[in-house]
Amino acid sequence: MATRSNKINQKADLIWAIADKLTGVYKPHEYGEVILPLTVIRRFDCILSDTKDAVLKKFDEVKSLPMKDVLLRKASGYEFYNTSKYTFERLLDDPDHIEENFRDYLNGFSENVQDIIVKFKFDGHITTMANKGILFIVLKEFTTEKGNLHPDEISNLEMGYIFEEIIRRFSEAHNEDAGQHYTPREVIQLMVNILFYDDNDILSGNNVAKTIYDPACGTGGMLSVAEEYLHALNASTELVPFGQELNDQTFAICKADMLIKGNNADFIKDGNTLSDDQFKGQTFDYILSNPPFGREWKNEKAKVEEEAKLGFGGRFGPGLPAASDGQMLFLLTTISKMKEPSQGGSRIAIIHNGSPLFTGDAGSGPSEIRKYILENDLLEAIIALPNDIFYNTGIATYIWVLSNKKAGTIREGKVQLIDANKMFVKRRKALGNKRNDISDEQIAEITKIYGDFVENDISKIFDKTDFGYTKIVVERPLKDDNGNPVLKKGKPEPDSSLRDTENVPLKENIDEYFKREVLPFATDAWIDKKKSKVGYEIPFTRYFYKYEAPRPSSEIMAEILDLEKELSGSLKEIFDS
Repeated sequence: MATRSNKINQKADLIWAIADKLTGVYKPHEYGEVILPLTVIRRFDCILSDTKDAVLKKFDEVKSLPMKDVLLRKASGYEFYNTSKYTFERLLDDPDHIEENFRDYLNGFSENVQDIIVKFKFDGHITTMANKGILFIVLKEFTTEKGNLHPDEISNLEMGYIFEEIIRRFSEAHNEDAGQHYTPREVIQLMVNILFYDDNDILSGNNVAKTIYDPACGTGGMLSVAEEYLHALNASTELVPFGQELNDQTFAICKADMLIKGNNADFIKDGNTLSDDQFKGQTFDYILSNPPFGREWKNEKAKVEEEAKLGFGGRFGPGLPAASDGQMLFLLTTISKMKEPSQGGSRIAIIHNGSPLFTGDAGSGPSEIRKYILENDLLEAIIALPNDIFYNTGIATYIWVLSNKKAGTIREGKVQLIDANKMFVKRRKALGNKRNDISDEQIAEITKIYGDFVENDISKIFDKTDFGYTKIVVERPLKDDNGNPVLKKGKPEPDSSLRDTENVPLKENIDEYFKREVLPFATDAWIDKKKSKVGYEIPFTRYFYKYEAPRPSSEIMAEILDLEKELSGSLKEIFDS
């Protein structure tokens, strides 16, 4: 694995070095707009080189036929092709017409590749480089050994890693959130381990085809790792990836990656998942995602609220979160894409920050979403990840594991919480906010803890109702000047200034709770039962809290006296000097 990692970094270094030729014409934070699309195009160029002449010959034969696309794909051996006489190497034979010939070369690509080039917004850069006299120089750099991206040299999997490494470098140069583009590989590996855990259908079946979906797929890292992992377990099982991505550049890379691997790139869609679901009504076997969190959805508000009016006829039937954070909308989207249990059901692994665990009071959108998930027994487990594991945030993050296949298993009616917060190894060098890694051994250990489904120091198992409560409104009587209750229709009028609320666990009898916890302190109080609401929250950290006794006061006092002596000595030196 270390050898592969070195190879990826070395190749990324070489491609990165090509950006030196852009100096003066482009600013460093703009390099990626040129190097990223050229890396993708050069990869296609190298892949197609072995069948180039066969494709040109076939093109002469079929260029006027309506079925030429199918025939040209067959000739190239891939889901894409190029009918231009040029390759990167052949372009160098005519430096004086480099712009014209390069455009001819790009126009020779099949439509699915041209869609990628358009999404990169690359056309204007061709003009700029030609006018500034660097187009030939840059293309020539890509024909040297540093730009050798032939499949014999770089595998599809390695190419995917190289794409992501280059994106990360250019994102950092632009001071962007590198982490918005992709998720650390070890986190994806853990999610995929759990997603496929003990799934005999795919692990032992022959020629089984399953679908996997990511509503915020970025460069496609999650889909790629899932496919790689599954093929390692069972090469005969096909995993068909589906994804949607909002950012044009990352969409282009994801689609390119799918084409390179021979997948159907038509299943990677661009657009805003929240306001423009490209997979409306479709369901999938597996779903995994790392959606943006802490990002407002005001721009999508009208479309989301319109769909919410459809109730469970749309994706947002259970409720809507606050407009300041759209991550639970992605959670609802994944739930809406689950297959019915009668069709085999689905499993989900999705990353959230701490907010969806507890934000929102009883009756609020977030609480109603949790209520729907728990009352329908969809939540299998929540795993707390170490801090400083992502590139763009150091805050607490969690993997939510959901399934509608729990019936009849030991997980039925249960939820497992796993605190893996301390399971990490320190990085020698930080990458953005990423200071920690999860080792292969730790991934295996967390997976085993999940699979064993037993309680220990870092694994707790609860009934789904343990997270529910009834929020009751406790009233006290309004009193007149003589201290007597004010009556209305023979009943005491409530004093709004004395109104209070209590959260009663679902497993407790409300009347008994009220007698024990309220009446001894307010003998005239009563519950307004019309205002009672059921809420759900998952106070994760409370369940794993360990009490640490405070240090003895004598120890603290001794430390203060030592500091005072040290300080007075320093002051004496200053004033005596």
